[in-house]
Amino acid sequence: MRARLSLISVVVLALGLAGGGVGLVAALNVALLRAVNTQALTTAEGVVALVNESSLSDPIAASPGVQVQVVDAQGRVVASSPGADRLVPILYPDELRGMGDGDGLRIPGDRIRLDGEVRVVARVAGPPSNPVHVLVARSTADVAQAVRLLVIVLLVLFPLLVALLAVVTWRVVGAVLRPVEALRAGAEEITGAARSDRLPVPDSGDEIHRLAVTLNGMLHRLDSARARQRAFVADAAHELRSPLTNMRTELEVAQRLSDTDWPALTTDLLTDVDRLSRLVDDLLLLARADDAATRPARATEDVELGSLLAEVAARYPTVTYERPAAPLFAVGERDAFGRVVANLLDNALRHARGSVRLAVAADGPYRIISVVDDGPGIPAADRERVFHRFTRLDDARARDAGGSGLGLAIVRELVRRHRGAVTLSDAEPGLRVEVRLPEG
Repeated sequence: MRARLSLISVVVLALGLAGGGVGLVAALNVALLRAVNTQALTTAEGVVALVNESSLSDPIAASPGVQVQVVDAQGRVVASSPGADRLVPILYPDELRGMGDGDGLRIPGDRIRLDGEVRVVARVAGPPSNPVHVLVARSTADVAQAVRLLVIVLLVLFPLLVALLAVVTWRVVGAVLRPVEALRAGAEEITGAARSDRLPVPDSGDEIHRLAVTLNGMLHRLDSARARQRAFVADAAHELRSPLTNMRTELEVAQRLSDTDWPALTTDLLTDVDRLSRLVDDLLLLARADDAATRPARATEDVELGSLLAEVAARYPTVTYERPAAPLFAVGERDAFGRVVANLLDNALRHARGSVRLAVAADGPYRIISVVDDGPGIPAADRERVFHRFTRLDDARARDAGGSGLGLAIVRELVRRHRGAVTLSDAEPGLRVEVRLPEG
C-alpha cells in the first residue's frame, strides 16, 4: 500500500508540475510577445508623430534589432532606419493592403535579414490626401531564446524535483501508515499467541484512531463470545454427562444381572431420555438466541393470555389459576409465551412447599404475568445470577429434581425478544416472579 500510494502521489504531483511548467512557458511566451508588440507600437507611434510634424529624419533612429520604414501610397520607401532596406518594403504589397492602422503581422526574419520570427506593426501617418504607412519590424529571437532557456531549466529541474517529491512522499506516507503497520503487527501477535489482547491505539484522533478503537471493541466482543462459548460447551458437556452416565450404569448393571427387571429399567431409561431431550431442546433454543443477528423473523400474532395461561395451567394440577374476567392480549409468539409460563411453573413447583399461584393482569400498556410460590425464595444477592445459564443455588437438590439451570435463562431470553422484562421479588412467604410484556 505504501508503494502504491507513493507512486500515485508522485505521478499526480509530476503531472501537476508538468502542467504547471507548460502553462508557465506558454504564459511567459505570450507576455514576451505582447511586450515586443507593445515596443514596436511605441516606436511606430513616435515615427508617426515625426511624420505628422514634418520633422522626420532619414535615416530614422531605431534600437538594435528593430527596422523602421515609411512607405508611401505607391509602395515606395520614403525613409528607413539603419539596416533596413531602402528600396524594398518590409511587407509585400498584398500584406500591406491587408494591414489596418495598428495591426500586426508575423513574417520570417530571413526576409529582412533578422534572426528568428519578426513582429511587424503598421501605423498610418500623414495627411489624408497623401497618407503613408509606418512599418516597424521587431525581432522575436530574444523572446525565443528566453523561452528556450526556461524550458531547459525546467527540464533539468523537473527530474530532480520529482525525485525529491518521491522521497518526501515515501517518508510522509510511511509516517501516515505507521499506525496501520502497528495495528497489523499487533493483530499478528494476537493471532500467533492466541491470547486476549488489544491493538495499539494511536493518539492522532483520526480515522485510524477510530479504526483501532472499533477493532478493540470487536476483539473484546469476540473474547467475551469465546469465553461464553467455552463456558457453554463445558456446562453442556457436564449436564449431558449425568444422564448418559446414569443410563450407561443401569445398562451395565442389567447386563450382568440375570434377573433384571426390564420394565423398571426401561422406565428409568425413558426418564433419563426425557431429561436429555429437554436439555437438548433448551440448548438448541439458547444457541439460536445467541445467533439473534441471523435469526429469521418469526410470525407474531395477538395472543389472548387468559386462555393461554389456562391451557398451560391445566397441565399442572397443583397450580392455582384464576382466569381474568376480560380478555388480555399481547403481540408475540404464542409458543414462546407458553414456554415462558411453563418454565416458570416448573421452577416454582420444584421449590414450592405446597402452593403455586398463577395470574395475569393489565398494567396500563403492559400485561403482567405473575407466578408465586411458597418456597424458600431467592436471596436478593442471587436474583441476577439465577438468570445465567446452568446456575443452581442448590445444585444437588435441583439435579435430583431434574433441573438443568436453563429454565430462567430461557425465560429471560424469550421475554427480551418480546421487548419485555422479568423481575424477582419476595412473597409472603416464597418468591414472586413477574413477566412484563407490552400490549402491542
